[in-house]
Amino acid sequence: MINRQIHLVSRPAGEPVRDNFKLIEAPVPALLDGQVLIKHSWLSLDPYMRGRMDDKKSYAAPQKLNEVMIGGTVGDVIDSRNPAFKAGDHVVGMGGWQEYSVADGRGIRKVDTSHIPLQAFLGPVGMPGVTAWYGLNKICEAKAGQTISVSAASGAVGGVVGQLAKAKGCRAVGFAGGPEKCRYVVDELGFDACIDYKAHPDSKSLYAALEASTDFLHAHFENVGGPILDAVMVRINDFGRIAMCGMISGYNGEPIPMKFPQLILTSRLRVQGFIVSEHMDVWPEALTELATLVATGKLKYRETIANGLDAAPEAFFGMLKGKNFGKQLVKL
Repeated sequence: MINRQIHLVSRPAGEPVRDNFKLIEAPVPALLDGQVLIKHSWLSLDPYMRGRMDDKKSYAAPQKLNEVMIGGTVGDVIDSRNPAFKAGDHVVGMGGWQEYSVADGRGIRKVDTSHIPLQAFLGPVGMPGVTAWYGLNKICEAKAGQTISVSAASGAVGGVVGQLAKAKGCRAVGFAGGPEKCRYVVDELGFDACIDYKAHPDSKSLYAALEASTDFLHAHFENVGGPILDAVMVRINDFGRIAMCGMISGYNGEPIPMKFPQLILTSRLRVQGFIVSEHMDVWPEALTELATLVATGKLKYRETIANGLDAAPEAFFGMLKGKNFGKQLVKL
């Protein structure tokens, strides 16, 4: 059996390009005792991957060169020498940008697809969903009657943030790029308002649009940074909470200036970054709630699907530029 893999072979200088990656063919190794062989069905593409490509200090070690690019996967066990798994089990893990992976049972978990599509375990019932759940509940501390805003509101994380906020009785205000995405955020996801940041390219016009859309904010969930964050910081209440999940506007090395850092002090804001993998204790609770909402149709989501492993790099580049709509996946 031949395994097709995509390796990172050089560090991007600014925006990643195709030459940073190489398609490799390698034999699938024979299993040792305790191991399982997984055939991947879906690969998740996520913004955090861009940060891993740089050789610099961060919350996790850089992606090693000439090795399989990191990434979340779901698939089926096709051979097992581990008593905890059998052929046919559906599993989710970090199998990377490849068609097969071998695991020792750690870092993978079985999932039930009776009422939830397999790929949803890479989206609303996976890392993006738990990220939204944690930031909203533990940092934003959302409560009924409050107003919560979120950037990248049509994305895999932002869309869940707003829907969970609405389920708590909050007012949800989103930021998204373009009228189609904003209509989706309001009409399908149920947000109260959505601001098109492409029509408001600077913090002053974003602030005006935000002021016209809602009263002052109680909390904000940040995925982007830049002018959106500047506008929010002027429009948030004293003692507001800001969950810093992502800063995608600077992932290719661009500086992200902050216009009004003094507001952190004068408005006594709590600005907290977080990495969801450091909070595994909440995952069971979060996944139970998210799975129930998805299975009952109360949590909606959208997917952008690229077909085949070869399509992963281009799909990744497009995701960093906001070309995807909802969760970006690769069907293998």
